Amino acid sequence: MNDKAIEQQIQAKGLNAPRIKPADVQANIVGEYYFTASEGVQAALHKQDELTRLTGAHGELALLTFCVLVLKNGFTVTGESACASPENFDEEIGRRIARENAVAKVWPLMGYELRSKLAGGEA
Repeated sequence: MNDKAIEQQIQAKGLNAPRIKPADVQANIVGEYYFTASEGVQAALHKQDELTRLTGAHGELALLTFCVLVLKNGFTVTGESACASPENFDEEIGRRIARENAVAKVWPLMGYELRSKLAGGEA
């Protein structure tokens, strides 16, 4: 079940206490960046000859996709996706899965923040 379907169930049941909504999570994301492990290694090395040597032995790095989300307060979270078969690698799908995995890490952070506000009588 996805976030949208869960939110619809919450609304249908009339549960209106303070909570984090999918739109809140999306609004908290101010930047997103994608790269493969291979691209990360290339940027880290800054040496084409070393990259060629490395990716020749570890071409699988191109199958691992990262998503970095930057939140409003400057905190960052990451998500990853990898495929077992190189023939199944698809950049768009890898990015979508990596983003979903990163977004899943935002929920508990925002939930903690809301709970702290509720405990302090702020919300």
